[in-house]
Amino acid sequence: MHDEAPFADAAATRAQPPAEHQTPAERHTPVLLDRCLDLLQPGIDAAREAGRTPWVIDATLGMGGHTHEILARNPDTHVIGIDRDTNALAMASERLAEYGDRLVTCHTTYDNIDTARETTGIDAVDGILFDLGVSSYQLDERERGFAYSYDAPLDMRMDTTSTLTAADVVNTYTHQQLTRVLKAYGEERHARRIIDAILRTRETQPFTTTGQLAQLIIDAYPRGTKGGHPAKRTFQALRVEVNDELAVLEAALPAALDAVATGGRIVVMSYQSLEDRLVKYAFAEATTSSAPAGLPVEPEEHKAQYRLVTRGNEKPTPQEVEENSRAAAARLRAVERTREPLSRHHYSDRFSQRTRRNS
Repeated sequence: MHDEAPFADAAATRAQPPAEHQTPAERHTPVLLDRCLDLLQPGIDAAREAGRTPWVIDATLGMGGHTHEILARNPDTHVIGIDRDTNALAMASERLAEYGDRLVTCHTTYDNIDTARETTGIDAVDGILFDLGVSSYQLDERERGFAYSYDAPLDMRMDTTSTLTAADVVNTYTHQQLTRVLKAYGEERHARRIIDAILRTRETQPFTTTGQLAQLIIDAYPRGTKGGHPAKRTFQALRVEVNDELAVLEAALPAALDAVATGGRIVVMSYQSLEDRLVKYAFAEATTSSAPAGLPVEPEEHKAQYRLVTRGNEKPTPQEVEENSRAAAARLRAVERTREPLSRHHYSDRFSQRTRRNS
């Protein structure tokens, strides 16, 4: 999964068969595949050494690229695959049918990790993988309206059973609401110019397509502005709003921290700074003692239960970016649980208290 796709290269597009005529394996190259599996493997091995069946949660199943390799390389491992996109779940289930009941799929958002885990009757899992952002499948399905590089319905729903679309946001949100979306979720410096143009245009012509909106943003942008396509930040912001992505992620991270067994790992790939900041904060909380400074003895309940596995956020190698351009924006972080939790929902409770204090 990744952020907005760049403009398609015409020659490359001609050389590839249409996405709907390709298999899931042909359509999707998993980002940082080997590195993700290397990071998850110690948790799987720890479960084996403890005499348990290893369980991993793929919180963003997509077309099943990462899960396919987890199952193929670990014949005793089971995976819970979560995705809000029913079409992606169907494709992944078909692709991974050979693994039978070693794959359990759940149609939900990844903040419902507890619910997904409870369907299997297990107390804890040995690894959790998040591959955030919009998936390759969703980008390739043009009618989903995620990309600004071609004309399509202005939709952007990851879960097509939900109701709010990007067209609804653009056509009905007030100036204040649009300002919040573009500035908070897109960090768009020229939000005012874009919003003023949207409000003027929609009085006589509601927005229905990505091309219509992308062209308006191009026209509204100051000429000579550098930094990629003018519509990139607005499209990101609309997608985050439509799918409530940051709120879901903020709830999912403590749930993941509560769900992992000792020795297990959480691996997160993000593709934009807003996501990465949430991950960085959550992992910093989990790997830092919560005891007040100056105590002569650190109480057990305040000791950190995780350790950092990665130094900062890891980036893909130039070779991987060359082989898979959609990996370019990926940033990877991972932690490992080092101590048994004193109680379940420890991190969920801590994050809830922090959210209440800051609200």
